[in-house]
Amino acid sequence: MKFRLFFACLLFVTSQGFAQIKSPDDFLGYQLGDRFTPHYKIVNYFQQAAAASPQMMKLENYGETNEGRELLLAFVSAPENLARLDEIRKNNLRITGMLKDKPADINAPAIVWLSYNVHGNEASSSEVSMKTLFELLNPANTQTKTWLKNTVVIIDPCLNPDGRDRYVHWFNQMVGKNANANPATREHREPWPGGRLNHYNFDLNRDWAWQTQIETQGRIKKYNDWMPQIHCDFHELGYNNSYYFAPAAEPFHEVITNWQRQFQTTIGRNHAKYFDANGWLYFTKEIFDLFYPAYGDTYPTYNGAIGMTYEQAGHSMGGLAVATSDGDTLGLKDRIAHHFTTSMSTIEISSNNSNKLITEFKKYFDEANTTGIGEYKTYVITESNNGKREALRKFFEMNGINYGAVTGNALRGYNYFSGKEETFAANNSLAVSAFQPKSALVKVMFEPKSKLSDSVTYDITAWSLPYVYGVQSYALKEKLQLGSYIASGVAAAMSSSAYGYLVNYNSFSDVKFLTALLNEKFQVRYAEKEFTFNGKSFQKGTLIVLRKGNENKLAQLVNLAQSYNAAVTEVSGGFMDTGFDFGSEKVHLIKKPVVALLTGSGINPNAAGEVWHLFEQQLNYPISLFNAEDISGRYLKNIDVLILPDGGYKFLASKESAADIKMWVQQGGKIIALDNAAWEVAKAEWGLKIKNDEDGKKEEKKDSQDEYADLKRYENRERDDKSNNVPGAIYKVELDNSHPLAFGYGSKYFTLKLSGNMYEFMKDGWNVGVIKKEDAASGFVGSNTKDRIKDGTVIGVQPLGGGNIVFFADDPIFRNFWESGKMMLANAVFLVGQ
Repeated sequence: MKFRLFFACLLFVTSQGFAQIKSPDDFLGYQLGDRFTPHYKIVNYFQQAAAASPQMMKLENYGETNEGRELLLAFVSAPENLARLDEIRKNNLRITGMLKDKPADINAPAIVWLSYNVHGNEASSSEVSMKTLFELLNPANTQTKTWLKNTVVIIDPCLNPDGRDRYVHWFNQMVGKNANANPATREHREPWPGGRLNHYNFDLNRDWAWQTQIETQGRIKKYNDWMPQIHCDFHELGYNNSYYFAPAAEPFHEVITNWQRQFQTTIGRNHAKYFDANGWLYFTKEIFDLFYPAYGDTYPTYNGAIGMTYEQAGHSMGGLAVATSDGDTLGLKDRIAHHFTTSMSTIEISSNNSNKLITEFKKYFDEANTTGIGEYKTYVITESNNGKREALRKFFEMNGINYGAVTGNALRGYNYFSGKEETFAANNSLAVSAFQPKSALVKVMFEPKSKLSDSVTYDITAWSLPYVYGVQSYALKEKLQLGSYIASGVAAAMSSSAYGYLVNYNSFSDVKFLTALLNEKFQVRYAEKEFTFNGKSFQKGTLIVLRKGNENKLAQLVNLAQSYNAAVTEVSGGFMDTGFDFGSEKVHLIKKPVVALLTGSGINPNAAGEVWHLFEQQLNYPISLFNAEDISGRYLKNIDVLILPDGGYKFLASKESAADIKMWVQQGGKIIALDNAAWEVAKAEWGLKIKNDEDGKKEEKKDSQDEYADLKRYENRERDDKSNNVPGAIYKVELDNSHPLAFGYGSKYFTLKLSGNMYEFMKDGWNVGVIKKEDAASGFVGSNTKDRIKDGTVIGVQPLGGGNIVFFADDPIFRNFWESGKMMLANAVFLVGQ
């Protein structure tokens, strides 16, 4: 009788909740792995699961992509946990010290966050997200119900829906009735730009800290609302590899604790147990390090979590099936099985260790809040430029970094710009303390020089915020008491009777104001030289908006000035105390330029995407995209500025095509060549010359007595290759800020070098940015390349007939987080040659 009653109750419960839930296979109408699932069907599956399992699952929308696709988070736990889900979230923030309304309860479930498909063409993991969700909710799976008593599992089924659908739609169009495993066939050869990147061709896995993209902005806001103990990022690598999981490779950043290291190994051993049982190959402790702070494993790690990358063989060439070099065939179902195994293994080991995870998590944040992490305890930004300072403050707020203000006349700290300990004064200066929940992240983002335990790194090795934002800053070893920071506003009171209005031009915010004026058809001028009016000094580059030519636009000018917090000064006439009057030829009218960008085959899609995003989403300025392979003089008939991002350009290697483009420049056009594009222009012999020190190296080698210098050990091949590399090092550049390209800058600029590319000093051009000596400020530089990066030009303007070639040896807006270079690229577009 008791058994019948229990069984009847079970039937009632399942009919009310679980009876409706469908497996992915049943819901989609095909087995997972038979085809790739478009994003909308993944969304539909998660929605039906949430409707069928309201006691165990909550679904939340955290935004939309640029193409309008939904971004989702699924929260899954035992019914008793889901009923108090928000209290669990708040309690977790109390553990970190980010919420201080009452003491934290350490008898709490561990929070496990699984992120799938950040790279769109690594497409197996979104399929896995559905299988993982089903097994957590499946009433027949009693094991997962036990795990969920100790955990809250957060699932993001697809971090990059736009990129994924680009890949999936392309593949479904290319594949035949049956998959062809030959990797040379068309279904394995994805066209430019590929599905890896988002709409604007950004790599979202390198954007976590910087949050330049809409997908990342929404996700990190939710991440900081939850602060999980475990975060896993699911990826794919080349189809001839095996499977990679934790522990990660060196270098580990020094802020990573012993506990974080140890638990990576604990998780890795649990995965290995299942892979061994199935006879699956895997590797650990290679390639994927924990250093650069904007990855899906490092950013969580610097926020107290156990952050991990999982890499399954396959990638875009995997398709539904691909023949591997060892004679096997790797199928999509295999890839799903492997990622599903590490997904479930992660939840299992986290549940089994939930008490330890919470205890160590609390210990981590107690230390951050009470002792501060790192040698430096206070970071003071004395930068007077309001636009630059506000841009940095926005970064703090996006990342949940606490900040305040300090005042003092005799403070002492490390000057990032001089590289020395100095005494300085602060007056309501923006400041950040190491004594806060985000202490580790603060140390990582502010450290003047990163400490590398191994030179073989996966990404750039320098990113210190004072260099990124170009803000004068100091790092202090003493703890300072911070007061409330009051952001300074700029009044924009203007009268209609004024002769004109002067606008300070010294930050990227001022560039945005300029483009807004141009878009609204204002006549805007700029001053080539410094001048004074009524005893007040104005810098070269100052924008001038005269009443004449801008009649009946005062209200619009006031609104725009307030929107962009622009510093505007009225002038009653055009006669200057010192400097040139407004009618001088040294005061230039800014013609609104028509701008084009080259994209397509041969071009680095990330680099093209940076420029595209900068113009459309940050400057709100029109830009036309042309395929590089189609470009010719007739395409450029109505174009003023042509931007060449990093890449290879076939037309520059063709005498006929190159001559056509060269004539366009000579007739008044302007080319802006970035990174390797500048190298390509130099090879076309348009005046720019590559700095070559090979002859010097040969002489040096000839004179040396080491007869065995060319003998190398095979096992050291990766490390030996690094001697020729520059994996993202910061260099100090001396600027000629009398040139319009450098207006708004001081005499120094910091560039992020990713290569040893340098150019000879130009005799008939303008060497605007030069490196005169070995002037590395931060980051690793290979020994063979280090000597080359000196005594050369890295930023310049080469006049060519009636036009100009502006070149940057390095990417001035790298991944769109290199804030300090954005204004210079804008100057190249809007000021140079006007």
